[in-house]
Amino acid sequence: MTTTHPPIDKPRERPDLTTRRQKAVDEATRVRLGASSSTEPNVLRDLVDDPSVTVRAALALNPAVPAHANQALARDADERVRILLARKLATLVPNLSPEDQARLHRETWETLRALVTDEAVRVRGTIANVVKDMPDAPHALIVCLAQDAVLSVSEPVIRLSPLLTTADLLALVAQAPSAGSVLAVARRPRLDAAVSDAIAATVDSAAIRALLANASAQIREGTLDALVARSVEHTDWHEPLVRRPSLSPRAAQMLSEIVATHLLEVLATRADLSPPLAEELRHRIAVRLVPDPRVAPARHDMTADEAQVQAHALAQRGQLVEETLLEAARRGEARYATALLAVAAGMPVSVVDRAAALRSSKGLVSLAWKAGFTMRTAVAMQSLLARLAPDAVLTAGQDDGFPLALDEMRWQLDFLGRMER
Repeated sequence: MTTTHPPIDKPRERPDLTTRRQKAVDEATRVRLGASSSTEPNVLRDLVDDPSVTVRAALALNPAVPAHANQALARDADERVRILLARKLATLVPNLSPEDQARLHRETWETLRALVTDEAVRVRGTIANVVKDMPDAPHALIVCLAQDAVLSVSEPVIRLSPLLTTADLLALVAQAPSAGSVLAVARRPRLDAAVSDAIAATVDSAAIRALLANASAQIREGTLDALVARSVEHTDWHEPLVRRPSLSPRAAQMLSEIVATHLLEVLATRADLSPPLAEELRHRIAVRLVPDPRVAPARHDMTADEAQVQAHALAQRGQLVEETLLEAARRGEARYATALLAVAAGMPVSVVDRAAALRSSKGLVSLAWKAGFTMRTAVAMQSLLARLAPDAVLTAGQDDGFPLALDEMRWQLDFLGRMER
């Protein structure tokens, strides 16, 4: 007897799975349409509102998308779409004919300008990285990016764009849209003297150091001489100054009196020194390199007690002179400099430490005066011991004298001494 089995139904796909597959097929089709340059403009316009970010991203990359569709994409809620659109539009700019550029300005400039002011830093940064060294990018676009308040956007354009004029650079130095704007200007190749003058007139120590290290920057002789004079307070300027392509005799002479021994050696090898000055520098180096057998050389890691022993030994031999203290400051030996200043001034080390801890510019100036030193030492001690910013440092008064009255300096010393008790 034959057994009859009921027919076996084929497994049917779940409706939700079928729907997902259908949607995936439809999305793939829409992506191809959005990416194709042969797609009808009206279809491209419709895809601007597509719910799929992948479709809109394909559209953002398509150079055939109409201008008003690009404008809509510039307002897309997804930052990734706006980034892709920004890269596309920025890349298009230099490859267009004059006629096409005129059309781009009419049809697309508003879109690109909107993206340049986009709240997302990555969108603005994308445009900056594309156009930073283009010789044919719109000048207004470059200026807008250079003035961006976010340094990661502005810095590549400020440093590399050939389209920024002297007037643009002077405005950036004057306005400093971000904390690193002036530094970025200082690093530009082939800076002209007017821009160098503007940077040198700022209180931006890092930017001035970058300017001095920029071998292609034009710096007037008078400006360079003024920076050499200011470098007493900025020892990190010494090396780029010593290595400048050109130094006036006056600048070389001033530098030879303030730089550390290893930089004096570099200075002495310059080909533009006069023979008498070169001979003088070689003699100074020889004197500096002869060790004093009675006193161990200063070390960065010496203890406070060791520093005092060395300071008293120098004082007993009559060798505790201003240059010794300035040399310790140039090497950054704060403990040694503290001990030297205290012994020379006839004050406890704790008084010098207190003036430094209080960041008292007047106190340190008064201690330098009491020690019989000049304002060169007072300025160096304010920077080294109190770590004061350049604009907070008390500098020399009339005729390079002390900026405080004698009564004021005596009061400062008395005040610091009373705190000791």
